[in-house]
Amino acid sequence: MSSWLASNNLYSVLRPEKLGNKLNRSKNTERARDVQHTLQLLREVWMKVGLEKLESHEGVAVRALLDSRATGLFMDTTFAKEKGFKMERMRKPLIVKNMDGTINVGGAITHQVECNMFFKGHVERVRMDICNLGKMEVILGMPWLAAHNPEIDWEKKEVKMTQYPPICRKKRSKESRQRQRQRGTKEVST
Repeated sequence: MSSWLASNNLYSVLRPEKLGNKLNRSKNTERARDVQHTLQLLREVWMKVGLEKLESHEGVAVRALLDSRATGLFMDTTFAKEKGFKMERMRKPLIVKNMDGTINVGGAITHQVECNMFFKGHVERVRMDICNLGKMEVILGMPWLAAHNPEIDWEKKEVKMTQYPPICRKKRSKESRQRQRQRGTKEVST
């Protein structure tokens, strides 16, 4: 069974050394590089979001990485300090492990930031754990992705918000508010 699986594996192109003669090897190696390059490009999708400090209502624009491997919402320690976000101490620190299983050099998560996040008319209050993210400023992990289930075009790297959980508010368009007024009904936000 395993030999059938290996010979009929659609992704065997990623292992050209297993595919046979030297003539095919160069074509397969080139194709493998193309597939690997494409997969590398499809791994990351970034969103330009606005973060609003609750105390001052000052806005900060940031690129947030969508990461289904992350177990929460995270903001980089240096970014949070430089931008002046109010950090709240957590009751119980959380140990941070990197993807390879090692303990994060930034240590345990001891603080969080609460702020409003804006994205293309989508508004919500979020709580982000503060930790060392290196070059990244914000990561939106699986809890956020599962709650919102955004439509992601991986090739175009576009994100569309088509579902709004009850905790979120959708900014109503000007036309929608005008239609609401014409009907004489009160506006209700969800």
